[in-house]
Amino acid sequence: MWIRIFPDLPVTAKPIEVRMGKGKGSVDRWTAKVKPGRVMFEIDGANDTVAREALRLAAMKLPVKTRVVVREDW
Repeated sequence: MWIRIFPDLPVTAKPIEVRMGKGKGSVDRWTAKVKPGRVMFEIDGANDTVAREALRLAAMKLPVKTRVVVREDW
């Protein structure tokens, strides 16, 4: 399995009890911009039913609409 996206954008945050000013906060999390049509995960070495079930279970955890695409040139 390969993950075809990489989180390379830092998101900073400051604690709630800090006053305004004093610069940016520390890095809170890393994100990635995913545009429509982008392949996010790639699976090799598993049969079709196992791969579809794994991707279906992973898609339930994502906040976006997904679909499974099969490469036919192999």
